[in-house]
Amino acid sequence: MPLFLLSVSSWTASTTTLIDMSTYVVAQLSDDLRIAYRDATPSGAQLGIIVLIHGFPQTSYQYRHAIPLLVDKGYRCIAPDYRGAGGSSKPESGFTKATMASDIHELLNYLDITEPVHLVGHDIGGMIAFAFAHAYPKRLKSVSWGECPLPGTKTYYRDRTGHAVQQFHFIFHSVLDLPEALIKGNERIYVSHFFNKIAYNLAAFTEADIDYYAAAYSQPGAMRCGLGVYRAFEQDAHDNQALLETYGKINVPTMVLSGERSRHKAEAEEMVLEVTEKKQVDIGVVKGAAHYLAEENPEGFVEGLLGFIQKHP
Repeated sequence: MPLFLLSVSSWTASTTTLIDMSTYVVAQLSDDLRIAYRDATPSGAQLGIIVLIHGFPQTSYQYRHAIPLLVDKGYRCIAPDYRGAGGSSKPESGFTKATMASDIHELLNYLDITEPVHLVGHDIGGMIAFAFAHAYPKRLKSVSWGECPLPGTKTYYRDRTGHAVQQFHFIFHSVLDLPEALIKGNERIYVSHFFNKIAYNLAAFTEADIDYYAAAYSQPGAMRCGLGVYRAFEQDAHDNQALLETYGKINVPTMVLSGERSRHKAEAEEMVLEVTEKKQVDIGVVKGAAHYLAEENPEGFVEGLLGFIQKHP
């Protein structure tokens, strides 16, 4: 597939249209936790439900281009802002991926969704999707995750050593208080750093898109929560290793999805086979993209995702 590019002007115009095609509402899951989410339903027959979990430094906005394409193919799409991000609550704790997976489970219950869903997670969302598949396998038809070094795997520990400069933020975010102090007032610079460093199709991110993410993480408590997600990694590693030792590998149809131009692609297969039964594993690659699959090449992302999902109707 050729590189998917849009001009800045056409991208900005389409962004407004695409965002308007999904409803952005809030679910009050408890006295202390609300989860904001986008919910878009096809006008005709519904083939299934796809739940899309974003990464850092993003929100559900990252799926603004993919959601309409998926809905057009007959799928209901639900894209939450995970706890601490976007329009969701900014709690003091609860950033282990097991807890964040529980939030998604509670959201499905809140929405009275009882049928198994297709769960998709990118970056931090991939870690949450994996935790969900371990905890609630019967709620899934399939799970797709990638572009993340899953805590507890060999890839994760290599990223903290051999790739320490590239992944500096894994350690930086884990330091208490200092990152918040240094980033405050510089959220746009900090957010832009990640897109500039690990995107291949930089044209995918307009000034308005960067402004959106910077504003989201400039909210009171938002950056603290974003860093808290990383501060929980070592607990996540312990949790994942304990679950694998106790219950064995994931036995849910799984696709690990990487960008053609991403560094993570080289280690994706090894990583997923370390934690998932081989018979359940598919390997997906989105052409013309590095890390930010659904934004750098939304058409390629949707094509790869549906190619896998349609094997598990």
